[in-house]
Amino acid sequence: MATSVLDLRRLREDPAAARAALGRRDPALGVALDGVLALDERRRALLPEVEGLRARKNEASQAIGEAKRSGGDATEAIAALREVGERQKAMEEELARVEAALEPALAALPNLPDPQAAQGGDAVLREVGERPAIAAPRDHLELAGERIDMERAAKLSGARFAYLRGELVFLELALVRWALELVRGHGFEAVIPPVLVREEALFGTGFLPDTEQQIYRLADDPLYLVGTSEVALASLHADEVLDAAALPRRYAGFSPCFRREAGAAGRDTRGIFRVHQFDKVEMFSFVEPSASGAEHERLLGVEEEILGALGIPYRVVNIAVDDLGASAARKFDCEAWLPSQERYRELTSCSNTTDFQARRLRVRAKPSDPPKSRPYDVHTLNGTAVAVGRTIVALLENGQRDDGSVALPEVLVPYGAPPELPAVPAS
Repeated sequence: MATSVLDLRRLREDPAAARAALGRRDPALGVALDGVLALDERRRALLPEVEGLRARKNEASQAIGEAKRSGGDATEAIAALREVGERQKAMEEELARVEAALEPALAALPNLPDPQAAQGGDAVLREVGERPAIAAPRDHLELAGERIDMERAAKLSGARFAYLRGELVFLELALVRWALELVRGHGFEAVIPPVLVREEALFGTGFLPDTEQQIYRLADDPLYLVGTSEVALASLHADEVLDAAALPRRYAGFSPCFRREAGAAGRDTRGIFRVHQFDKVEMFSFVEPSASGAEHERLLGVEEEILGALGIPYRVVNIAVDDLGASAARKFDCEAWLPSQERYRELTSCSNTTDFQARRLRVRAKPSDPPKSRPYDVHTLNGTAVAVGRTIVALLENGQRDDGSVALPEVLVPYGAPPELPAVPAS
């Protein structure tokens, strides 16, 4: 059995706690866990039986050889060998069937949620920033005009694509460069990762089999387009044993992201809030297991620092346990205030995936002292620094003036952003 899924020993040692934790996500997961534990119990019962039969087969073979060498009758030994061989074959076939069923059943179980993950709906932790008083707020498309060109993009690629034009191009580039500089100051190494990945990377991060319907797959190659650079960053140290003294390791990936948004028809169809292609700066951390709780708060702090510097009113939400996704044990969202909708909408998120991804990707650490210590699974976390499209939406709507022009954050101007966007000319 591989160790690239939930820790079976942990499930086995305290099944009641695991059942209760998974039951917070979905009561049906408790039944699934029972199936996994039953398969595991049968597997552990079969293993010594198979090993015992192999030993008996060897003994019978030796008895046949000794009988033939001494000129004795080997009939009984041959019959015993045949009986043991048939029994061994049957047991090995059953063991193979059990292991073949156990692997996918275990892989289908999500991470055990943190006890502090919200229950019964998302929990708002705090609201930060003053919402702008706008009598008749325009939405981001009205403010941008042809600088967000959905119509021509639809002719090119279909619905939910956009051309960003003119000043918005420099706004995006400034956002990305500024965010990368900011997170570098927090110890994150900048990375531009591949956006085409193998299935193993998506399985390792928990996006397969959980979100297969949202992922673009190439027709002629065994590759997928990533929905977040989290996938590539998590795989950066796949199959590696890291030096524990070098932890934490922090990376910030900038990449385009692709999502099918299946099942989202009729929701957020106007503008660039929910599109099939967008750019994002994503933070990712490999840390000691004991440090992942503090690292989660650290990621959230960086996200809040970014939103505060950009002047975007937001609230922090502790995400409900039934909306965590397969890999997360706990997740925080930062939701930006959108004046045109008069409500908060998700802008960034950060998740503690504990050892879930590390086990699946086989990322471990080992202390150099003592030298014979065994490697152990690290913990991984991810957090959005800047989701560019949605951040532009929030900047336009919260920075709008009565005349339709938009004031942009001063912190971005040194990085090439314009200080303001002129109003869209009247048609």
